[in-house]
Amino acid sequence: MKRVGYPSEIVELISHLKRLPGVGPKSAERIAIWLLRAKGEFAFEFSSAIRNAKEQVTFCRFCGFFESGLAGCDFCRDADRNEQCICVVEQPTDMLPIERTGAFRGFYHSLGGKISPLDNVGPEELRIDALVQRIKEGCVSEIILAVGSDVEGEATASFLADHLKRIDFGRPLSITRIAQGMPAGGGLESADELTLFRALDGRRSL
Repeated sequence: MKRVGYPSEIVELISHLKRLPGVGPKSAERIAIWLLRAKGEFAFEFSSAIRNAKEQVTFCRFCGFFESGLAGCDFCRDADRNEQCICVVEQPTDMLPIERTGAFRGFYHSLGGKISPLDNVGPEELRIDALVQRIKEGCVSEIILAVGSDVEGEATASFLADHLKRIDFGRPLSITRIAQGMPAGGGLESADELTLFRALDGRRSL
């Protein structure tokens, strides 16, 4: 006796949803059925929004952030930013948490990843050459390294700092690293040794 299952159209939809990060088979099935049962034009509007974003959004060739085909890059077209300072991050999405603090008003540069030999990601796979070109062509005086504090992030920051120091830009270039240590509201009892070490090493006068 033939087993009865979902129509092929639903099976195909579920198979696509399963490919989304964090979505397992059961979740994909629930989402698919929910979309089919959603009232009004939601499913069609949802599909249209995905297609529109895919067709219109690219990566900015300067900073690496998401760029609208209609409006361009919000960061790079902001004339009020400090062009002497560039904050280097791993991914485009890392720019937004920094931006929300309101403490930084310079430009950004996404490397598109971090050095990770286990994942076959070396310096040549990152947007390092594009960063060097921006420094050469602009009036940049400070590079802030805001990459992660894990092993790969530390390796990336160390490599990038050494690489930039070896280049003659014809002017002084300050290379700094964002401070690392105790999180706001955190107690000493919950901090690991590396966090405490960095907090002590990066202490400042009051």
